[in-house]
Amino acid sequence: MTQHTIKQDDQEKANVDIVLTAMRELFADKDLTAIDRYWAEPYIQHSPQMPNGLDTLRNVVPTLEGFSWEPQRTAAQGDLVFTHSIVHGWAPGPVAIVDIFRLDDGRIVEHWDVVQDLVSPEDTVSGNPMV
Repeated sequence: MTQHTIKQDDQEKANVDIVLTAMRELFADKDLTAIDRYWAEPYIQHSPQMPNGLDTLRNVVPTLEGFSWEPQRTAAQGDLVFTHSIVHGWAPGPVAIVDIFRLDDGRIVEHWDVVQDLVSPEDTVSGNPMV
């Protein structure tokens, strides 16, 4: 393993830790000051229901009722962090979400997501869970 690979692995692990901490503090603890610690402008949002900018997070988080974000697996590649999660309180029923976060200098600056209604394993063709 080269020194560059070790440094990249360390940075990727640090980025995963930042995302997990940021999401927990903002969405579970509802601590809006987490936005100032873990996100940065310009914040580019690719989720189809949300505009760019951090004001959206500041406005949406306090209105979420019964919200929980339960990451089941994470991965990182370079400046990107991927989470595969079960989420309650974002849609009428539970959803499976893959979030992709891009970090710059330790701050979240870009976000993509893919959201699906969560289907129980008994109701999938394969019998396998979605998350």
